[in-house]
Amino acid sequence: MTHTLLTGGRAVPSSRINRLWHLGRATTDLAAGIGVRGLIDLARGGDGSSNPTQLSPAALQRVTSRLAHMRGAVMKMGQLMSMDGSDVLTPEAAAILGTLCNRAEPMPLSQLAPLLETEYGKDWNRRFRRFGFTPVAAASIGQVHRAETTDGRDLALKIQFPGVRESIDSDMDNLAFISRAIGLMPKGMDLQPMLAEARRQLHQEADYEAEANALETYRGLVGDGTDFVVPDVHRDFSTGRILAMDFADGIAIDQLAAPEFTRHDRDHAANLVMAIVLLELFEFSLVQTDPNFGNFLYQADSGRVVLLDFGATHPVPPTIVSGYRNLIRAAMAEDRAAMSRSAIALGFAREDTPPEQAEAMLDLMRLSSEMMRHQGSYDFGASDLFKRIYDRGRQLYENGAFSQLPDPSSMFLYRKFLGAFMLCRRLRARVDLPRLLEPYL
Repeated sequence: MTHTLLTGGRAVPSSRINRLWHLGRATTDLAAGIGVRGLIDLARGGDGSSNPTQLSPAALQRVTSRLAHMRGAVMKMGQLMSMDGSDVLTPEAAAILGTLCNRAEPMPLSQLAPLLETEYGKDWNRRFRRFGFTPVAAASIGQVHRAETTDGRDLALKIQFPGVRESIDSDMDNLAFISRAIGLMPKGMDLQPMLAEARRQLHQEADYEAEANALETYRGLVGDGTDFVVPDVHRDFSTGRILAMDFADGIAIDQLAAPEFTRHDRDHAANLVMAIVLLELFEFSLVQTDPNFGNFLYQADSGRVVLLDFGATHPVPPTIVSGYRNLIRAAMAEDRAAMSRSAIALGFAREDTPPEQAEAMLDLMRLSSEMMRHQGSYDFGASDLFKRIYDRGRQLYENGAFSQLPDPSSMFLYRKFLGAFMLCRRLRARVDLPRLLEPYL
């Protein structure tokens, strides 16, 4: 068996006490960054939202580094709650959480080797012809290694960081202080439903048996067509902390933005991503809710998109499916009364929402649906739509219009749509949304 030694990784804090210590160091760095005035506000019970904390670049770097080192729930919350454009988060919160999305560190060989022995047994290496100790990917819950079995199978092994599963609840509880200190959400907004949904999602993502089941179900729904590739699970190499699946070649889909790729590749890939998003919602009623660009690979030779990471796969209730169908129909028809009814049904607004706020939210929804009303392909590369949405969203945020969070299942679907649109923008792609939507409306 051949391998390459892993270098540079820091051990993932695995015990509850050790993780609490690291989070404590992060809060110490935060306290140093916000100064005496900020600490007095916290001590008096201020929520940090009316006067958001101002962190220096150096303090921001220290806090982010501490949190990224912890991986797990702390890092995952950064991924779940940061959005490109950040029209809800304060600038300080957006800076910390957005940076966390791209700060995954691999665990060192000294931590990986004992984990492999625990999961596969003392002579685990005899099961492989080759094992790449340098991970091909690392994220918040675990990292991925490529390996060839003795019988010739080319596998991707998703290996969970030690202690991450056991620390989810304590990490989530401790995050409440951080979110309060940096004024994570607008004043008056109840963050608990979102935290509860994130907690539930994290427990699901750490359950590799559940992910294996979801992957097999999703693979059955997609089938063996010419547009998408879904890896198959290898149960004999999967354990409670290792998920074994086919290794799939491809480039990270956002790399298509590079000059060496053609506009045809960018348009083709973006249209396929939007097509699978709509299939998930309207046909499968089963959605992989993590919009991370790294969950899509593109195979330039075949023009197929590889779909990865099914830890955040959720069934969608029929009421939510019909709610989004009605909202999209209303937005495309610019029917404000129908948009209002759909927004209330999905939890984006309430019956008692002040009229001026309700009208402002409808204006934002109408603006956000511009690409759906455009006849023919919408050129995301030539559009300033996202800047307009950001500017308008920031105005609403400053006016306190975001005190209502929708049903968590609706919120995570919204994030999936937003992630797909952001990818289209990254690729400067042309996408014919009315054509893609027509079969479902």
